[in-house]
Amino acid sequence: MRRHRAARIVSTLGPSSSTPERIRALYEAGTDVFRLNFSHGTHAEQKARYDIVRGLEAEFGHPAGIIMDLQGPKIRVGAFTDGSVQLVEGAAFHLDGDSGEMGSAARASITNPEIFPSLEAGAPLLLDDGKIRLRVIEAGADFVDTEVEVGGVLSDSKGVNIPGALLALSALTKKDRRDLQFGLELGADWVALSFVQRPEDVAEARKLIGGRAGVLVKLEKPLAIEHLDQIVELADAVMVARGDLGVEAPPEDVPGLQKKIIAKARDEGKPVIVATQMLESMIGSPTPTRAEASDVATAVFDGADAVMLSAETAAGDYPVEAVAMMDRIIRRVEGDGHYQVTRGFDRRGDSGSDADAITAAARTVAHAVRAAAIVTFTTTGSTTLRASRVRPDAPILALTPELATARRLVLAWGVHPVHTADVTDFSEMVEKATFIAKAEGFAKPGQRLVVTAGLPFGTPGATNVLRIIWVS
Repeated sequence: MRRHRAARIVSTLGPSSSTPERIRALYEAGTDVFRLNFSHGTHAEQKARYDIVRGLEAEFGHPAGIIMDLQGPKIRVGAFTDGSVQLVEGAAFHLDGDSGEMGSAARASITNPEIFPSLEAGAPLLLDDGKIRLRVIEAGADFVDTEVEVGGVLSDSKGVNIPGALLALSALTKKDRRDLQFGLELGADWVALSFVQRPEDVAEARKLIGGRAGVLVKLEKPLAIEHLDQIVELADAVMVARGDLGVEAPPEDVPGLQKKIIAKARDEGKPVIVATQMLESMIGSPTPTRAEASDVATAVFDGADAVMLSAETAAGDYPVEAVAMMDRIIRRVEGDGHYQVTRGFDRRGDSGSDADAITAAARTVAHAVRAAAIVTFTTTGSTTLRASRVRPDAPILALTPELATARRLVLAWGVHPVHTADVTDFSEMVEKATFIAKAEGFAKPGQRLVVTAGLPFGTPGATNVLRIIWVS
């Protein structure tokens, strides 16, 4: 199914969006990539959702991307006797690792007691997305004593954030490793890594994944931003995960960090997603706030490849309406004259390589001849990602013999991937490019296509040919 916009929409599946009818409606409303959140739900539930998406893929004859999002080492408090407690400013509050004892207004357990040695006196602890603030008084090997600075109601399993501390935690928990094995066997296209702190976390995950899926790094800790260059280089794609990032970093810093991450991902030619609270009011309302609409538009103006819906589609009352609204916002931005002007100034990817030179030339030529599309022949996806990085005026039609590559490319800005047999010579290249461009609704007789490929055909990573062809 062709989308008449360049930026992509990622929708999270959950209790509100698990039936074949609802997932179909999300797809038809504009969802390009589906997210399976492994923080919630059983393996059986995730497989059922996966199978429905793959069924739609087969029905519509177009690749669909699937992200498996690992829970990661999210630190949480344990359970309380009455389900919640009231923490009062100035009171003492003890944390330990005894998950067998119910919590009270004086103490609670946490899920990751191994972090205690990483804490120092005076360090802040943020509970329930920063609504409650504690200050460390004393930390030992198996406990931490704190004082409540900002009180409130604390309920079961709320999150704990520790800004600025390098925690003794692996990016992959035992649960993550079980989930990862399951998701890779299932056939997920992307693995999203949560709470990455260091480049070493990404390298560890890459080794385990072994090329069976793309590595999508969620940037949600300020410490990760300190290593942004190395992390983006190791990743295949990145996500600006503003939920936890906005807890651990000052809220006023998040917009600038968003722009910084997007710019770095663009420089490296890695797809970048902006996520969290984008249309949050649509969890319970059929329309967003004006601020939320502006937030989505800003991400598109900033150059994001994709924007993501979380609880809006997973647990909200209006999941299909949220996707449709995001689709309309994106299309309105991309039709705006200011967006088109700024996109023209914001070109990336001039590394001096032959492949980048061919890609830049393809963009320029496509604009000059008003090409109906840029057609890329690719095996690994690198040729197509180069084309996406320079943000051409024409849509990008990616032809690949690898189904896994086609599915991953759904996430990239402006790309319409098609799974097809590889070509062996120029005449076949011209014939296939013309046929598919017409069949997919990108070109009509009399229009022109700009084609990039690598010689010899089928050689990964070798973009060295540019050709203009007439559609007959």
